[in-house]
Amino acid sequence: MQKIPDPVPLWPEGGEELLSAEAPLPTLRLMLPPEDKRCGASVVVCPGGGYMALADHEAEPVGEWLNSLGITAWVLRYRLHPHYRHPAMLHDAARAVRTARFRTAELGLDAERVGILGFSAGGHLASSLATHFDAGRQSHADPVEQCSCRPDLAVLVYPVITMYPPHAHEGSRYALLGENPSAELIELMSSEKQVTSQTPPVFQVYTADDSVQAENSLLMAQALLACKVPNELHMYEAGAHGYGLGNLSAPFVTWTDQCAHWMRTRGFLG
Repeated sequence: MQKIPDPVPLWPEGGEELLSAEAPLPTLRLMLPPEDKRCGASVVVCPGGGYMALADHEAEPVGEWLNSLGITAWVLRYRLHPHYRHPAMLHDAARAVRTARFRTAELGLDAERVGILGFSAGGHLASSLATHFDAGRQSHADPVEQCSCRPDLAVLVYPVITMYPPHAHEGSRYALLGENPSAELIELMSSEKQVTSQTPPVFQVYTADDSVQAENSLLMAQALLACKVPNELHMYEAGAHGYGLGNLSAPFVTWTDQCAHWMRTRGFLG
């Protein structure tokens, strides 16, 4: 196997017209479980941060948890405000899933078990890709771009979902869409409005006291139910926002066990 760089540049030179020399380049970090523990699945991890920063505790520590399940993790550091707005972030998420799928052959993994997991604004990014994807462009000169960017499942942890008041997270909406987005753009990037029967299975976790209103996950769950998309929602009473993997003193620490069980019952863990 050819050595994979660390981190992996997301875009080849000239491969993305929106790249700016003034901002860090988007990257992926590959985190592999021990070879004898790999279950064949891969997950792209999207940390949160309001589309203005990336939370470290929602990045590599999450990759380590996935590795403990035998899942290969790809930690995505995507583009951010103020240098970028939509569609740059969605381009990065799509490219990340394509890259993870393209690399499955050389890593001995399953190209039909590539998921995405995101927290907060990263959860919005994950839900956006779960509702805005394509099968790849077979005529493209770049073999990565020939791969599908549809995730096989999506895990959304206290996600931003809607761009509509009164439940939109205003900071994330501003960073992603600008100060006065059009009605068409608001609808396009409200994930609950974009769900179809082709949306992949979704797992969501929230706390009722989250500063990103819990209605975000409820709206998504209702849309998934209406389209008969397999989904699971866990709502904890308390925990506030940004708890990541959780801690042993709080009830929501069990979300990782619940998520692992859900992935296992779906056959994602092999």
